[in-house]
Amino acid sequence: MLVHEGAERTVGIDGRLGCSLAAIAGAVNAAGFLAVGYYSANMTGNVSTLATGLHGGHSGLVASCLGLIGAFVVGAVLSTLLVNAGRRRALPSIYAWSILLEAALLGILGLVDMLLPATPRGPTLAYGLSFLMGLQNATVTRISGARVRTTHMTGMLTDVGIELADWLDSFIHPVDPAQLARTRERLWLHGGIVLSFTAGGIAGAFLYGWWSATFLLVLAGLLVCLSFPGTRRLR
Repeated sequence: MLVHEGAERTVGIDGRLGCSLAAIAGAVNAAGFLAVGYYSANMTGNVSTLATGLHGGHSGLVASCLGLIGAFVVGAVLSTLLVNAGRRRALPSIYAWSILLEAALLGILGLVDMLLPATPRGPTLAYGLSFLMGLQNATVTRISGARVRTTHMTGMLTDVGIELADWLDSFIHPVDPAQLARTRERLWLHGGIVLSFTAGGIAGAFLYGWWSATFLLVLAGLLVCLSFPGTRRLR
């Protein structure tokens, strides 16, 4: 899932990777909100909150939103630099190593949540989780050729709406069977990612409520399991 690029990737590979990481992203997003009151994957909401904060003169809220947005972008930048360096060295495992880095940092944030007092804990978790969501989203976007995004549900839902309309339209205006098959594949792919993110969010809300910081360590372990097979591919 984290090795093949370009023409080597199939809808099945993209689907397995997208659904797996979207479920984890949904869980992280829900857990982060319960922990610190911010959504780490919802940059649309954070930008909107930034705008309303500016209007209301809430400087603290504006600074927090700027920090979350900046952390997300920095995570995406780091992921892209890693991937570019790996591509130049013909390392197909670079995507797996990027996800393994996410796992390691998420494990550290789990320990932060577990051990630090409230004052440094809140900002560290908020900005750290946003950084990880940017890193993950950029990694998956690059390896899938922008067909899959695991934290950007607005875009995924837009794709679902477009593909659903194309599929319904085919009942009235027949199209080429191959084109219809591709539409169905994309509909299942993007619909599955949205459902996985939703299911992960529901699970994350309940499990973080029950397990607290331990749940972040469990998610880190799942990321290790996803990335480990790909890290063994050197060239």
